[in-house]
Amino acid sequence: MSATPSPVSQPAVLALRPVKLGPFTLEHPFILAPMAGITNSPYRRLMRRMGSALMVSELISANGMEYASQRTLGMLKFHEEERLLGHQIFGDTTENLIRGAQKVEEFGANFVDLNLGCPVPKIVKKGAGAAMCRNPAQLEKVLKAMVESVKIPVTIKIRTGWDDSARNALEVIQAAHQAGITWVAVHGRTRAQGYSGEADWEFIGNLKAKSPLPIIGNGDLSTAERAVERMTTYGVDAVMIGRGALRNPFIFRQAQALWEGRTAPVTTLNDYLELLQSQRETLKGYFSPKLAALHARKFLAWYSAGFPGGSEFRRNVFTLVQEEDLWAEARGFFERSWRTRDFRHLAEPFLMGGHG
Repeated sequence: MSATPSPVSQPAVLALRPVKLGPFTLEHPFILAPMAGITNSPYRRLMRRMGSALMVSELISANGMEYASQRTLGMLKFHEEERLLGHQIFGDTTENLIRGAQKVEEFGANFVDLNLGCPVPKIVKKGAGAAMCRNPAQLEKVLKAMVESVKIPVTIKIRTGWDDSARNALEVIQAAHQAGITWVAVHGRTRAQGYSGEADWEFIGNLKAKSPLPIIGNGDLSTAERAVERMTTYGVDAVMIGRGALRNPFIFRQAQALWEGRTAPVTTLNDYLELLQSQRETLKGYFSPKLAALHARKFLAWYSAGFPGGSEFRRNVFTLVQEEDLWAEARGFFERSWRTRDFRHLAEPFLMGGHG
């Protein structure tokens, strides 16, 4: 194994253009994808520091907001460091979605994003998530009502369709355009696929070529090179990176460098140590010590993928009780192991039952 831990060293030769999404101008087109149970406020702050150009929250229930659930309302709170920030909501009635959008605006987010791609059965059986795209004409009415209810932009995230026989994403995009939606993020799988198989970037590229709205592509962006390649090959306005950032939290700065025609920065031991310190700081300011340690364990497990001794490390962190012991173990692990990480693991399937 090489002692130089950098899988991204060759710059791309690209003609840069401003990254415009509605009223927003981004520093680059690489965005952290919203992920349920993951993209909470502390993680969004961390990934903003790591270079993500835009933040979108984890899934927030419009119904929960309607019932004034304190847990749900707490998810609307954020730190100024996170901007530009949008909250992603879901719901099964127009009335609740309107009030949910208004609540997002009231809490001060820059935009509200409607989830139209969640494939989870308990969501779709109520007519929310991906199920809303099955009737584009009705969806247009819902979206129009949401757009007219707030002053901030309304955006949507969709899939290519319900299944292979009903890939109606273009119809959904056209309905969204008529309703006044600002942009559309497209995950390159159908609802039936869930997170299995491969994201269909040819389909995303064809959508972009025909779309009257900005299109953000999403799916299987496991490395910085792949993110830049999909961005340039398929002409999308931006790309969203999900699981790739869980394994490689430095992917945004690497992708930005390649996109700008520079050599991607080599990840150093100090980068990992600063990451640990930043994550500890953001978690400590948001969660109780017990919950902070719980969240830290799952991220440390993801970051350790591909490092020698990673399996033993993951077993250890899930047995440590004291927060101080947890972070000391993490620091010691990366100090011992960072030089011999196998970067071939970065492009392998990861969290395939989870997020795009």
